Amino acid sequence: MLLFLYLAFEEVDFQTVFQILSKLSLSWFVLFILVFFFSHFLRALRWKIMLKSSKPDASVLNLFGATMIGYGLNSIIPRLGELYRGFFAGKWENISRSAVLGTIIVERVIDILALGFSVLISVMIFKGDLYSKVVWLKSTVYFGFISIFSVIIILFFLVKFKAKFYSLIVKSVGKISEKLATKLAYIFEMLIEGFSTIKGTSNYIWVIFYSILIMLNYGLSAQLGFFVLNLQDSFEINYSMAWIVMTISAFGIVIPTPGGTGTYHFIGISTLVSLFAFTNEAASAYVLLTHTVSMFSFITSMFLFMGYINDKRAKMGFPKENFFSVIKGGKTE
Repeated sequence: MLLFLYLAFEEVDFQTVFQILSKLSLSWFVLFILVFFFSHFLRALRWKIMLKSSKPDASVLNLFGATMIGYGLNSIIPRLGELYRGFFAGKWENISRSAVLGTIIVERVIDILALGFSVLISVMIFKGDLYSKVVWLKSTVYFGFISIFSVIIILFFLVKFKAKFYSLIVKSVGKISEKLATKLAYIFEMLIEGFSTIKGTSNYIWVIFYSILIMLNYGLSAQLGFFVLNLQDSFEINYSMAWIVMTISAFGIVIPTPGGTGTYHFIGISTLVSLFAFTNEAASAYVLLTHTVSMFSFITSMFLFMGYINDKRAKMGFPKENFFSVIKGGKTE
């Protein structure tokens, strides 16, 4: 993380960066925040579709709150938020913990596929050879697609032949410990339940629809970030350009650092400077603004949602949940 921060800002004049940041447009900033949160609200709507077979009447508020808690924790400890948003959603909605975590794994597969296709769109709309400009992009995309399709095939066979895999686990692990074999088999069965939660053509269509909307909103959010700093007065800013910046800099978020700190800054600045002739200072101001706002929003909303939903549930007679209580006694079936 520190190495990437050093590489990102080693040639940056921070006095100029702060001058750019000081010219922030409040009206564009408000719109930027609204689009930012709407993107994650769409994630909650998509999650509701994915959980439909387990809990048709799942509360979007609870799922949205769990989503923001997950992002808030990811901003501090990478990937821990993926577990905790499943724990909170499972507790608040009384859904099988393994079914919820199963949908999160499937969701991540969908997200990586969406990012891969978004990069292919960037390659098509970029005026030039994007692969030659970003030398690591082509191999990364190919490796990503191969990995994800491999995971999809594995999941397909796990779901299709779950009885055989279940028997295999019981027999092989049972030779070592019957108790452990029973536990592993039970976890396996519950995870398969989570993998197979999306059922019906209509639900598949809605999941794809929301996935597209999420990516489009990410692109809009990226474009609005430039407007917040009035960079459209100095550089050519349009949606296509913002889309390309969004898709490439997203790899900085995929790398497991706290909230993409360092990796997002390095890739974002490199992309803006090498592809769109930004100055180091303008690019630095942009990545600092977008990253700082997202980190602050995630961490703040994590506590706000937790407090609000817990208070609302307490009025209905339910216990308040925290980072310790959600780990214990979660529903398993």
